[in-house]
Amino acid sequence: MKDTIKYVGLDVSKEKIAVAIAEEGREVPRYYGMIPHTPEAIKKLVKKLGDVKTLRVCYEAGPTGYPLYRQLLSLEVHCDVIAPSLIPKRPGERIKTDRRDSIRLAQLYRAGELTPIYVPTPEDEALRDLVRAREDAKEDELRTKHRLTKFLLRNNIKPPAGVKKWTKKYREWLNVMKFESSALRIVFQEYYHQLHELEQRIKRYDEEIKLQATEGVHAPMIQALQSLRGVALITATSLVAEIGSFKRFSTPRHLMSYVGLIPSEHSSGERRIQGEITKTGNRHVRRLLIESAWSYRYQPAVKGELKKRLNGLSPTIQGISWKAQNRLHKKYFRLLSKGKESGKAITAVARELAGFVWAITQELDDIPRV
Repeated sequence: MKDTIKYVGLDVSKEKIAVAIAEEGREVPRYYGMIPHTPEAIKKLVKKLGDVKTLRVCYEAGPTGYPLYRQLLSLEVHCDVIAPSLIPKRPGERIKTDRRDSIRLAQLYRAGELTPIYVPTPEDEALRDLVRAREDAKEDELRTKHRLTKFLLRNNIKPPAGVKKWTKKYREWLNVMKFESSALRIVFQEYYHQLHELEQRIKRYDEEIKLQATEGVHAPMIQALQSLRGVALITATSLVAEIGSFKRFSTPRHLMSYVGLIPSEHSSGERRIQGEITKTGNRHVRRLLIESAWSYRYQPAVKGELKKRLNGLSPTIQGISWKAQNRLHKKYFRLLSKGKESGKAITAVARELAGFVWAITQELDDIPRV
């Protein structure tokens, strides 16, 4: 009995961890108890549970991140972090407690019904936090611009004729803006000052991203991905940060599925029905690919910034880049000629673009991982 495999389910929260154990076999899982969410308590729990070789631990991915996973690995305990959205649910169940959740995790883990996620290395996670922080800042910048323009619209203040929003002339006009009311003046100044602060923050993020793209552990991968049209510094760094290791995808379709760009399907018997894309997996990568796909509306060409990015890259990667331009450009207009909406055509182009991203990453040697 000492060698019996123990499947341990952990329901993790900020302060506490509910622990349940399912012994190998068909016995009913038992609730172990609640422990503090501290490294000392976790280490003590592992010692009480017995030989680490017999332990299989799992917990749901959540806001507490991966320190628990990494601590368990350092203790030589096998651990899986589970995708919450793929945990089977019992229809009609209305009671949810930490105790029940931990028991359910242990039971499903023993049955092999849980889907583990890819856990990034600390370096990958830091790079991902960097690109997501920049993404948040860009969203805040857009909101601030909207607030400022709507404020001007409410007060019937319009830019001079022929001046487009957020051009150099538009900003010069904003810089000399004057208000008779002190209340309106302070509102305008705060909105405009907030916009300036956000733009400076984004510049600092961009500088660090550029540094990571040239000196970081993923620099070769980032440089290679920039060979694709529509995939410049920020997009390439974001793709690498979000995906981490491309080697975990054995085929391009696996990558397409991971980012939710394959069609949903509901088939039965001889009937086969495909619907909209699944939109599962990493929404950040999906958005990046769709944004990049719009570049393939234009005629294939190697010039400007793309020409600079291609310098120094291997002929194989340059060949993949040129093939992508020709194939995706033709695909976009072929779909339009069949009556497809431009948005749906771009989604199809983005799906194939994921395949070219996969092809480029397979040309590079494995990056050393910690």
